[in-house]
Amino acid sequence: MMRPGARQYVVARPLYSEESFAEAHEKVYRQRKTMLDHVKQYFTCDAKRAKNAALSLLPIIGWLKIYQVKEWLLSDIVSGVSTGLVAVLQGLAYCLLASLPPWYGLFSAFFPVVIYFFLGTSRHISAGPFPVLCLMIGSVVTRLVPDEGPPVNITGFEGLTRDEQRVLVASSLSFLIGIMQLAMGALQVGFVVMYLSDTLVSGFTTAAAIHILVSQLKFVFGLQVPGISGPLSIIYTLEIIFNKITSTNVCDVVISLVIMVVVFIVKELNDRFKSKLPVPIPIEVIMTVIACGVSYAFDFKTRYGIDVVGHIPSGYEPPMAPNLHIFQETTMEAFPMAIVGFAVAFSVAKVYSVKHDYTIDGNQELIAFGVSNIFGASFKSFAASTALSRSAVQESTGGKTQVAGLLSAIIVMIVTLAIGFLLDPLPKSVLGAVIIVNLKGMLMQFRDVPYLWRRDKPDCVVWLGTCLAGILLGLDLGLAVGLGVELISVVLRNQFPRCSILANIRGTDIYKDRKDYIDIYEPEGLKIFRIPSPIFFANIEFFRTKVVEAVGFNPLRVLRKRNKAVRMIRKLLKRGDLQWTAKGFLKTSCGPIKESEDEGNMEELDLPTDFKDLPSRIDLNAELPVNIIVPRVDIHSLILDFAAVSFLDISALKGLKTLLKELTRVDVEVYIVACDPYILEKLHSCCFFDEEVQPSMFFLTLHDAMLHILEKHPECTEKKSDLEKVITTVTVHHPTRSLRSRDRNAPEPETKF
Repeated sequence: MMRPGARQYVVARPLYSEESFAEAHEKVYRQRKTMLDHVKQYFTCDAKRAKNAALSLLPIIGWLKIYQVKEWLLSDIVSGVSTGLVAVLQGLAYCLLASLPPWYGLFSAFFPVVIYFFLGTSRHISAGPFPVLCLMIGSVVTRLVPDEGPPVNITGFEGLTRDEQRVLVASSLSFLIGIMQLAMGALQVGFVVMYLSDTLVSGFTTAAAIHILVSQLKFVFGLQVPGISGPLSIIYTLEIIFNKITSTNVCDVVISLVIMVVVFIVKELNDRFKSKLPVPIPIEVIMTVIACGVSYAFDFKTRYGIDVVGHIPSGYEPPMAPNLHIFQETTMEAFPMAIVGFAVAFSVAKVYSVKHDYTIDGNQELIAFGVSNIFGASFKSFAASTALSRSAVQESTGGKTQVAGLLSAIIVMIVTLAIGFLLDPLPKSVLGAVIIVNLKGMLMQFRDVPYLWRRDKPDCVVWLGTCLAGILLGLDLGLAVGLGVELISVVLRNQFPRCSILANIRGTDIYKDRKDYIDIYEPEGLKIFRIPSPIFFANIEFFRTKVVEAVGFNPLRVLRKRNKAVRMIRKLLKRGDLQWTAKGFLKTSCGPIKESEDEGNMEELDLPTDFKDLPSRIDLNAELPVNIIVPRVDIHSLILDFAAVSFLDISALKGLKTLLKELTRVDVEVYIVACDPYILEKLHSCCFFDEEVQPSMFFLTLHDAMLHILEKHPECTEKKSDLEKVITTVTVHHPTRSLRSRDRNAPEPETKF
């Protein structure tokens, strides 16, 4: 209940342990489903579930029902035409990254888009070629069918030209990628993309941008550079380029520089004035048209020896079955490509779904891209994802649904069937320049490094490790290394968490790290230890070490010393060297008493101290007779704050129970607070409790445990100044009653110890 006119609250309630709270408050019984129940539910089918399944498999049904023709159709048409023009250019350009003839990029900008129109859940992404995925496909293509030397011995290559062999490799690989994505979608494992953090994806795409940049230098300089794949391929490629730099085609360099400068400037203007422009200026398309016209008019290919796109066949080729031998050769490379293609598309789709307030389904996206790649690969296209720039065009030009995507595919189809010949004289250096300019966004991610280093060094290590591994080892191995570094960083953060010793903030029921605050209260003989992570097999020893550091002694060592001392006293009493009096032990022998090293029954030293056969219970913290020395234990209570402990495994249960027993046996009372109910259930089901470790040590909150300890050990608060350091009431709101305080004589609704 809030006090009128003050930002304060006061509560009067009983002090609760977990046991007393369970007795006072009845829990709702919930019957948990067994694994068999979940299996039965999964395979149960009725009319409603069948309808939902149909709607989930064909999302087009859901958004077509709400399609607003008058408001959305015109925007989708404008967006579709703009996106289609960009898709044509990017299809040709990105096909160079895959080391395939350029016109096959038009197939990849058409077939996947049509299938995604029916199966995709995102209304704004533009399916089709993605530069990073194209580059990964190109590395496999050049490995199996190199520029120089014979191809790998694969059944089905007989009688095919080099380009036909490469197309067969790319389409078969894309088919396999589609099968993997479809299988993951059917198995409902779309969550795997969650293991690719934003930091890892940023480092990976930056490494890919470096590879793409290097791969396009041969077109910019007009050099003949063979495709190289594998670790250190980027170093070997740069070596060849620098060795051949004297053979640079000056015309290619001039064309590339002009294209890059003009496209870069106009793109910056598009970004600066995007709020005032109805649609972004399609500068890549404009410059491509101009370059085609100039190249045709001045016959660049003949006069200057420029490499051009060349003849683009009209129409589509008949479907083709994949090559199973290629499946065997490319399985290891296909899986990371399937993950990368889906992860990038899903990330972009998630951004637009949040912006436009609709939901997307990760598993359905896997199915959509899987079927798209399988269908497209049958018609000799390569694996599709989404390009960030193309999706940005589709969304920024007013696209509302995938109708814009379908219209963009129609534009691509028109170019493929009717006017593709107009692109014959297009210099490849123009495509290379366009690709390099569009790398700006990925290359600018280098600016993330200083920010990450200042804010989160482990994340910075993940970024650098992924980027460097991707650059030097190749994108497939780089992704694997990045995942390894990321998982190691997560494990290390949990294995070595930042533990702390808490203290009470004076006059409150709040507890903070004692190193961070000045006005704190720590009762004498009490320690509060907090571990902010799960406790499991990898960090149980770290947890034990930190607890020992917090209490200031090793309980097992102290227990053994105490048991040795009691054993020594018992022997001295039997020999008559010691005698018990009202004032304590009295030495009766004249000579010095040497401590004997009795190594027998060493296991008994780890058992609770046994005071039987002794005249009285010995205070082992007091001064002992003769030369018997036992380490002092200066604390009487230890509170373990488990508020941030989400789970305990079996190894942790064993280690925790051993530690609790050791502390209890040296007269340290241990209390565990804010423990998750599911952990408590697990402790009961695993027979965690016994005569020494009892459920009564668990308390509802840290403050409940503190008040219980102060009541049990009043010597901690003997001074008047200490009595008012810990607030002993907490607030409760009675809707129909006034506030009640335990101390009815107190003028304020607070009770002090």
